[in-house]
Amino acid sequence: MPVRSTPWSEGTPCWVDCQVDDPVKASEFYAGLFGWTIESGGDEAGGYLMGSKGRNAVAGIGPKPQAGMPSVWTTYLAADDVDAIAEQVAEAGGQVAMPPFDVLDAGRMFIGVDTVGAIFGVWQAGAHNGAAVYNEHGAYCWNELHTRQLATAKKFYADVFGYTYADIGDGKNMIYAMFTPRGGDEPAGGMNDDTVMPGEPVPSHWLAWFQFDDVDAGAERAVELGATVLMPATDSPAGRMAIVAAPQGEVFGIIDTNVMVGDMPQ
Repeated sequence: MPVRSTPWSEGTPCWVDCQVDDPVKASEFYAGLFGWTIESGGDEAGGYLMGSKGRNAVAGIGPKPQAGMPSVWTTYLAADDVDAIAEQVAEAGGQVAMPPFDVLDAGRMFIGVDTVGAIFGVWQAGAHNGAAVYNEHGAYCWNELHTRQLATAKKFYADVFGYTYADIGDGKNMIYAMFTPRGGDEPAGGMNDDTVMPGEPVPSHWLAWFQFDDVDAGAERAVELGATVLMPATDSPAGRMAIVAAPQGEVFGIIDTNVMVGDMPQ
């Protein structure tokens, strides 16, 4: 089981949390689906709950910052200095929707909006480094941006975090870029061009994927717990995967990276 005890490198997806109307009910759903132990940060945490495995942090569940907003999963990118990154976000044409602030002694963060309209968080580690457990059953394993303006998104994140890209896909059925943060030596996430996706266009967004060792069973269990399967279990070169909307509406993916079928389009 990979367990991280140090801060993540700048630009790497380091944490995920969901904002919902009822964090307690959401925690029951995710505990039932992923086997998380749910811990409360106490009154000073404002109702924020922590999902963990073996006492190691996996993901957070919190109340919505304002009524009426949709329930969502938020991807956080690591930063050495969130204030400096907030300035770079603005310089690159993005927006700082929630200015940098301290989260008790856990760290410092802000919420940004990129140039294609996708919301993301930025996290500077304090006592909390981010996810301690990852790439295993019940923990997040991949984060990707979905957008119909891929070139614009790539430029923004390259300007802010120094991302470099490895483009994959056949240019027709799949247009995808894997990104590597500045100074990194392997991809840390991806960006998907949704212009090739079927169905009605959806706003640009970050999608969090969680490892699930039997995706078919995971999708069935999610439905038993009140979720809706938006994309049924499907084989792919990256793994067998499904996309799920939880009972309160937040969308996430589950993937079994142990079951890969076919070759990645070139």
